[in-house]
Amino acid sequence: MSLTHPEILSEKRNLLAQCLKKAAVSKNGAVRKVLLAGAGVAALAFGVPQAAFAQADLPKTIPEGLKLEAAQALPITPFYTEAPSADAPTWPGGLIRAEKVTDYAIPAGMTAWRILYHSLDAERHDVVTSGFVLLPAGPAPAGGWPVVAWAHGTSGVAQPCAPSLMKDLYYGDEGLFEFPKAGLAVVATDYHGQGTPGAHQYMNKLAQGYDVIYSVAAAHAALPGVLSKQWVADGHSQGGMASWSVGEMEQQMKNPDYLGTVSVSGTVDMLDFIAPTPEEVGAPFYFPMVAYGLKARYPDFDVHSILTKDGYEHYPLIATKGCWFTGYAAYLGKTSAQIMKPNWTKVPAVQAMLKEDIMGDKPVKGPLMVLTGGGDVSVPPGGVKKTAQKACKNGIKLFFHLYPGLDHDPTMINSTQDQIAWIKDRFAGKPFEQNCGGF
Repeated sequence: MSLTHPEILSEKRNLLAQCLKKAAVSKNGAVRKVLLAGAGVAALAFGVPQAAFAQADLPKTIPEGLKLEAAQALPITPFYTEAPSADAPTWPGGLIRAEKVTDYAIPAGMTAWRILYHSLDAERHDVVTSGFVLLPAGPAPAGGWPVVAWAHGTSGVAQPCAPSLMKDLYYGDEGLFEFPKAGLAVVATDYHGQGTPGAHQYMNKLAQGYDVIYSVAAAHAALPGVLSKQWVADGHSQGGMASWSVGEMEQQMKNPDYLGTVSVSGTVDMLDFIAPTPEEVGAPFYFPMVAYGLKARYPDFDVHSILTKDGYEHYPLIATKGCWFTGYAAYLGKTSAQIMKPNWTKVPAVQAMLKEDIMGDKPVKGPLMVLTGGGDVSVPPGGVKKTAQKACKNGIKLFFHLYPGLDHDPTMINSTQDQIAWIKDRFAGKPFEQNCGGF
């Protein structure tokens, strides 16, 4: 699978390919963005992977992490920071500006646009959010390209960590390009505070859900007649919670053009994600990002109330500059106990977040597909399955599938063709088959 033009091949892939060590189903708990370039996406048909993916060492130092991120970074231009013009719309979904992009490493024939639009935060305050639109090759069909509203997984919490500010769009080599190849347009929010000024309300299902929903309206305004009115939400990890949240929100909004949601390895059980059992391993380097998200959501919250001295040591870097690779390297070897203070989950702001992020209780509009990997040690599959079972008991009809042995990112990559097939069935109006009671 050719993902990039030769002249802009990702430095991170070249570096990581040199230190290739082990096969794709990892048990180290923090595999991300390090799949060897050139591996194909296997069509699983809900079975065992038909192709092996290779993984390599992650950065061991902060400078290494920053170097990998710099290799993909694009500058934060006035597109992201200039105030809207006086005549720009101000309602949620209102398009502020759009521009065609030529500096992304995307497959030949595809075209990309940046968008800047109004959205809402968790308290329904106006925020400005950025994102991108990725179009398939060739002319749009009658009625426009079917739309997948994409919600990305954790990229970081700082402004430079927006996927639209990365040459590979962050998920380019993790299945994202497969959607346009299959004739589906991608409308991808960055989430506000990434790309745009302001604080990113990390791991808040309301804030991220609004950003996804209103990106679709903005994309239609940017590209009139190019995109179908009908759309499906899809997301991985942090985005898996966001996309499920979209289904909940659409139950209230009752948008007839919304057709359903795919949630892949979603953080739909937040307590299981931030305080996993020892057997589930977990990834402690996410915790300072969670602290940042709490501060963004609850301004009176003091991050020192949950972060130890070691936990806070690199917090300013993560809050302002470093993204996923840097966060991983900064806390490499640190345990949850070293980063988080005892009883930190009892802090009022944490309790408020856990309550606000509850999934599986509220009805959703349209079909829901929930996928997870049996070897996922970043977002434990037990929590995902438990939430899906709870949803079924609450009358939410969904399709659930667990891919045996797959870790966090390999689940996204290896399930992409299954996602696409399911999504195309929604656009084709085929009946939805749920399997509640069967897992």
